[in-house]
Amino acid sequence: MFGYLTGFDRDLFEQFDQMRREMDALFNSLSAPLGIRSSAAGSFPAINIGASPKQVDVYVFAAGLDPASLDVSLQQNLLSIAGERKVEVPEGTQVYRRERFNGSFRRVITLPEDVDPDQVSANYRDGVLHITVQRKEEHQPRKIEVK
Repeated sequence: MFGYLTGFDRDLFEQFDQMRREMDALFNSLSAPLGIRSSAAGSFPAINIGASPKQVDVYVFAAGLDPASLDVSLQQNLLSIAGERKVEVPEGTQVYRRERFNGSFRRVITLPEDVDPDQVSANYRDGVLHITVQRKEEHQPRKIEVK
């Protein structure tokens, strides 16, 4: 893209890019949102969360992972998802752009307090991890008959 700029050190652009990433990380960490409805920009993997009166569904979009390498745990109402994505680059290859996340990750999500930690299931298919957490029976709405 900047091939016509022959007098500049190519490392200069990489240093600007590194500085931008560090500034993004700094500002994202200062205002990191908490809770079921929010996440910091640039978080990996991307997550969608939906809830019904009977369960909470968490969709984790993490293509290219080995399901056996994922660590999913629930303690009280904190759902933790950890893993690692390894992207192999052949030796001698010069990378011009890398947009895909490489390395280990960990996401912790605060779920509603009425989830049942004993009723959790997780399935990984087509690059999407689907975690279903049932709500406690006593907290589910119940129909009251009017006489």
